[in-house]
Amino acid sequence: MTAHRIVFANEKGGTGKSTTAVHVAIALAYQGANVAAIDLDPRQRTFFRYMENRVETEQRREIALPGTRFAVYDGDDTAELDDLAEAISDGYDFLIFDTPGRDDKLARHVAASADTLVTPINDSFVDFDLIGQVESETFRVRKLSFYAELIWDARKKRSQKTLAEGRREMDWVVVRNRVQHVEARNMRRLEGALTELSRRVGFRIASGLSERVIFRELFPSGLTLLDKGHLGELGTSHLVARQELRSLVSGLKLPMPNRQLHSFDAAEAVASA
Repeated sequence: MTAHRIVFANEKGGTGKSTTAVHVAIALAYQGANVAAIDLDPRQRTFFRYMENRVETEQRREIALPGTRFAVYDGDDTAELDDLAEAISDGYDFLIFDTPGRDDKLARHVAASADTLVTPINDSFVDFDLIGQVESETFRVRKLSFYAELIWDARKKRSQKTLAEGRREMDWVVVRNRVQHVEARNMRRLEGALTELSRRVGFRIASGLSERVIFRELFPSGLTLLDKGHLGELGTSHLVARQELRSLVSGLKLPMPNRQLHSFDAAEAVASA
C-alpha cells in the first residue's frame, strides 16, 4: 500500500499552514486513518512540536488520543528525504508534509510528488500575489505568479508519470484561511480572481479556518478542536471553528480507508467516551 501524500505548501509564512496541517492530520486519525507526517522546517518545526506536545499531554493526563507517526527532517538531500518518507509511511494511509513558508528545495521536491497539494492563503490580495497577479483597476488576473507556474510544471510532469506508472493525478487545493467577513467588497473581488485563476491553472478552492485565539491556545497541549472530551466547555466561536474544520476536510475530498468512521460525530463520540 502506498500512502496518499498530502503536502501543505506555499512560499509565504503566516497563512495558518501548520495549524491547518495539524488539524487535518488529527481529523483523519479520528476517522480511522493511519497518518504519518514529516515536518520540513527544522528551525520552527511547528508541526513536530505540536505533536510532541500532544504526546506529552497524553502521558500527563493518562489518556489516549488519535495521533500521527511524526518526524522532522533537518537535512538537504532529496534522496535521503525520500528514504525517510518511504520508511515512516510504510503501511500507513496518509503521509503529510508540512513545509516552510519560504522558497525551499525540499518543499518543491515534495510538492511535485503530492497526491493532494494544499496551499493555504490568507484572504487578501497580498497572499493572492503568491499564485497570481491582478490588474490594479479591474482586479482581473493579469498573469500567473512564479509559484503557480512552478506547480503547473510539476503537475504536467506528474501527468506524464501518471500515464507511465499508474500514479494518481495531483489534486491542487487552494484553501482560503482567515476570511475577513467584514470586508465584503474585498471578498467578492478576491473570490472572483481566485475563480478566474482556478479555471486557468486547474486548482480547486476550499474554505479554511478563520483567525481564532483558540488555535494558539491549543498549541501547548497539542490538543485540537476535535478532542471534544478534553477541552472543557466550548464557546460558540469554538463550535463554529470545529464546523469550519469539518468543511475543510470534506472539501479536500481525500480517499479514506474502508475502516474509517462514518462521520465526525462518530469520531467525536470516541473522543468524549
